[in-house]
Amino acid sequence: MEEELPPPQSDLSSPNPSSPIDTTLQKKHQAMLDRLSNRHQSRQKTATTPTTIDSTASFLFKFTESKRSIESLLNNSPNTPDPTLLKSHLANISSSISSLEKLVAESSYFLPPYELRSSLKCIENLKQSLENLNSQLLPKKKFSFKNKSTSKPNPGNSNTNPIPPNPSHIPQSIRDSPGIRNKESQTLSKNFKNFKEIGEFTLSDLDSCEVKLIGCINALFVNKLRNCRVYTGPVIGSILLEEVENCVFVLASHQIRIHNAKGCDFYLRVRSRPIIEDCGGVRFAPYCLRYVGIEEDLTEAGLEEENESWGNVDDFKWLRAVKSPNWSVLEESERIGCVEIEGSGSIETEVEIEKV
Repeated sequence: MEEELPPPQSDLSSPNPSSPIDTTLQKKHQAMLDRLSNRHQSRQKTATTPTTIDSTASFLFKFTESKRSIESLLNNSPNTPDPTLLKSHLANISSSISSLEKLVAESSYFLPPYELRSSLKCIENLKQSLENLNSQLLPKKKFSFKNKSTSKPNPGNSNTNPIPPNPSHIPQSIRDSPGIRNKESQTLSKNFKNFKEIGEFTLSDLDSCEVKLIGCINALFVNKLRNCRVYTGPVIGSILLEEVENCVFVLASHQIRIHNAKGCDFYLRVRSRPIIEDCGGVRFAPYCLRYVGIEEDLTEAGLEEENESWGNVDDFKWLRAVKSPNWSVLEESERIGCVEIEGSGSIETEVEIEKV
């Protein structure tokens, strides 16, 4: 009797459910089809989304054109003694620089670190050129803060308003802008809502102080603070912090850069990634400040919406693929909660704007 042949094996599309080998082959085949489908969808998505390279190229083109326009304005000031025309010219340059700074802030999430650093350095140079031009054209139109209760300095008292040992090493913008300096163990507050001409403001050489700034300003510089708590309303441009230690900062701005910070907590609302450099033990959490009128101030500064950029920190000195160990997200159980400050504008050592 002729031996009966076994039935033919089913193909992958009609597997034999009783065969483990066929079931395994079917799963592998389906997994391959899923991978191919996902790859195809990914390619379609990539084809409709601008690549990082294209975005960077577009940014560099816009940045270069704006930079040339600003440099042209800096080099071609009106030849007139009329202060009104000169002020208008300087204001136009300042507005153009602010727009360029905003472009960098909005593009920082896709820019390579080198391009971002170069752009920020270029903006610093343009700001310095504008400061120099302002001093040249309007040398008597600066603003400063003066202590109402200050008495004439005693030549024999070396502790009265000490001068930094190397003032030439301090950035020009920090040396010249209005601000609060050289205070210890004080609670200081200032309301900017009635000051239309405030541009840049500086906090420098403060120890164990609590600072409350209410209202909008264009830029904020923070330099050499220890054991302080700083609460500020929205900053329309950027915030630069240098040499701060064991402090708490509650800040809102389009761009925030932090240099040489140790053991500090930052509660931020920021449009671009916070940038840290040479920092250690710094922690981040969302903005938590409240005062009467803050919603209007946030809207004026273009910061009315929270985009959670506060937790996407860029460490310029950490080039590895893994997360930088120099910063962390502050645990909710350790956060200070909502901070409410009053808008009275009082200050223990009262300050006022004065033309020099």
